[in-house]
Amino acid sequence: MSTPHVVISDVTRVHGHDETRVVALDHVSLEIHPGELVAVMGPSGSGKSTLLNVAGGLDAPTSGTVSIGGETLGSLSPRDLAKLRRRRMGFVFQDYNLIPSLTAAENVALPLELDGMRARQARRAARHTLDLMDLMSLSDRYPDQMSGGQQQRVAIARALVGSRRFVLADEPTGALDSHTGEEVLRVLRERCDDGVAGLLVTHEARHAAWADRVVFLRDGRVVDTTGAADDAEDLLASGGPR
Repeated sequence: MSTPHVVISDVTRVHGHDETRVVALDHVSLEIHPGELVAVMGPSGSGKSTLLNVAGGLDAPTSGTVSIGGETLGSLSPRDLAKLRRRRMGFVFQDYNLIPSLTAAENVALPLELDGMRARQARRAARHTLDLMDLMSLSDRYPDQMSGGQQQRVAIARALVGSRRFVLADEPTGALDSHTGEEVLRVLRERCDDGVAGLLVTHEARHAAWADRVVFLRDGRVVDTTGAADDAEDLLASGGPR
């Protein structure tokens, strides 16, 4: 077994204080190995997106630790944490987060350019990734010239460009039709097969079927884990883990 690339150890995340106190994550532990895609499922408010944000260093745990590639996020300065996210993580959000004044190719190339890659080289890498996503024809379009589904696919291309070793996706197919959504998940699966660690938040069993492992959350706790997509579908069909 390879050394895990992502180690989430006994993480708790609490929002608010006293009567407004909400425990979003409650002593959650999870490891993700290179080449592994882990799906996280659970009802609304179960802590899925909070787990993704903590795993990606966008939110700090109240207690517990998160390590990426052997580096503990809590020990990094804000600058070093931003550098680690830029170089080694790719994020896919539900709301795209594309920059309106940049074309698709420029949006995808931006993380590489921010990391010091020359513009021409970054744009070449961006166009290659857009081509993998069947978006080459959109490379010179701006976000407001694209449909919501097209914008989401550009956002996914941005998360996959370069040598990212950890990809985090929060409902990445929410704005896509079923066929396009399956193509997007196929690309994510292929990147994981090439050695990337992947964390996918989803509410659909057919999307979780692309994962190696499915983790179920309820009230901020891990309540079940299955290693087989068919088992996940059966479990959900029976009303979910108890």
